[in-house]
Amino acid sequence: MLSKGFMEMIKQYIDSLVELTMAMSPYLLLGFLFAGILKVWFPQKWIDRFMGKNNWQSVINTAMLGIPLPLCSCGVIPTGISFYKNGASKGSSVSFLISTPQTGIDSILVSYSLLGLPFAIIRVIVALITGIIGGGITNLIASKDATETKQQSDQTPKENFSRKKSIKQVFQYGFGDFLMDIAKWLIIGILIAAFLDILIPENFFGSYISQDWLSMLMILIASIPLYICATASVPIAAVLMLKGLSPGAALVFLMAGPATNAATITIIKKVFGNKTLLSYLGSIILGAIFFGTLINLLPKEWFDIASDHHHLHHEHELVPIWLQALSSITLISLIAVGYLKRYQKNKKSLRITPLNQTSTDNPSNDSSIINKSNTPAFNLSDFKAVQPLITKTFKVEGMTCSHCKKSVETNLIKLPGISKVLADPQNNKVQFEGSQMNIDQIKKEIESLGYKFMGE
Repeated sequence: MLSKGFMEMIKQYIDSLVELTMAMSPYLLLGFLFAGILKVWFPQKWIDRFMGKNNWQSVINTAMLGIPLPLCSCGVIPTGISFYKNGASKGSSVSFLISTPQTGIDSILVSYSLLGLPFAIIRVIVALITGIIGGGITNLIASKDATETKQQSDQTPKENFSRKKSIKQVFQYGFGDFLMDIAKWLIIGILIAAFLDILIPENFFGSYISQDWLSMLMILIASIPLYICATASVPIAAVLMLKGLSPGAALVFLMAGPATNAATITIIKKVFGNKTLLSYLGSIILGAIFFGTLINLLPKEWFDIASDHHHLHHEHELVPIWLQALSSITLISLIAVGYLKRYQKNKKSLRITPLNQTSTDNPSNDSSIINKSNTPAFNLSDFKAVQPLITKTFKVEGMTCSHCKKSVETNLIKLPGISKVLADPQNNKVQFEGSQMNIDQIKKEIESLGYKFMGE
C-alpha cells in the first residue's frame, strides 16, 4: 500500500503538470498557427537570396530571418547544412544555426507566457546578436576559397510560388507536421519541469548556490551536450527560476540547451571544419556568459515571475481559465491524434510505398516526393525508352522530422542518374529511383548532411 507521503507527491506532480500545460497551451497553439503561416506564405527563395553573400549584411539578414522561423531544434541542423550546400556562405549558415534554435515564434510566445515580456524580448535580442557575431567571425576566419559550395544547382526543384496558399496548408503544417516535430521533446520538457517543481526545494539555488557566476557555469556545462528544443526549455527554466536560479543562469540554459548538443557539435565539425566549430561554440558560450551576467544586473523585478501575472501559480491569469483549459484539451488531442496517425501509417505499411505509386496514407505529403521533372505525376513509360529504372532502399539514421526529410530529398535528387527520392524518417529509410546509382556517392552525400548511412 502506497504511503500517504508518496500519494501527496504524486498529487503535487499532477497539479504542477496541469498548471504548466494550461499556462503554455494557449501560446503554443498561437505559435503553431504563426508557424504554419510563416511556412506557407514565406517563400523559401527569400531565405536563399539573403544568405548567399560572404558579408555582414548577409549574416544580419540570416539571423533576422532565422529568429521567427518555425524550425524545431533537430530540424535546424539539416536545414542550415542544406542552405550551405546550396550556396549560402559559412557565416550565414552559422548565423542561422546559432539564432534559429534559440527562438522560434512558438518559443517566443511561451517565454512570454511563463517568463514575462522582458525575458521574451531579451531572448530574441540575444539570439540576434549572438547569431550575427558568430556568423561574422566565421566569415572573417573562413578560407578565402569559398567556391566549393557556391554552385546553385539548376536541378534543384523550384517551388511554384504562384499557386494559391490555402488555409488548409497552414493548419496541416502548423498543427500537424511542426507540432509532431517537437511533440516528443515538448512532452519531455513539461514532464521534467513538473518533476523539478516538486523535487527541488524552494529557494534551493539561493540557499546552496548563491554565486551567480557559479550557477551560470554549472548550467552551461550541463546544457552544452544536452538536447532540448527551444520551446521545451522554457518550462524547465521557469521552474528553476522559481527555485531561486538567477535570470542570467536561466538565460544560459535557454541559449546553450537548444543551440548545442553532442550530435550537433559532431555534425558541424564534420561539415564546416574545426575553425567554424570554434566560432560557433565560442559565440554561444561567451555570449551566454556575457548576456547572463548582463541580465543579472538589470532590475530584478523585471524577472520576478513569482509575482508576475504570467506566473503559472498566480490566481489572476491574463488568459481566462476556460480558454487555458480548452487550449490544453485541444493541444493534447492534436498530439494524440498525430501519434495515432503515425502509428497507423507505420502499421499499415512496413515498407516505403513504391515511388511510382501514389500513397493514400497521407495525401498531404504526396507533393514532398522529389523528382527532377517537377511534375505532379510520374509516368514510368516516359523512361523506358531511355534506360530501365533502378529502385533501391537504404537505411539512414538520424532523420527525425519533416525538415530532415526535405533536406535529404532536396539534396539527393541532384545526384546524377537519380530521378526520384522519398525519405521516410519514421522508418529510417530513403528510397531512390533512377537510371543509375552510385552507392558511394549516395553515402557521401547523406553523411555530408549529418546523417548515418547504414546501407541496404
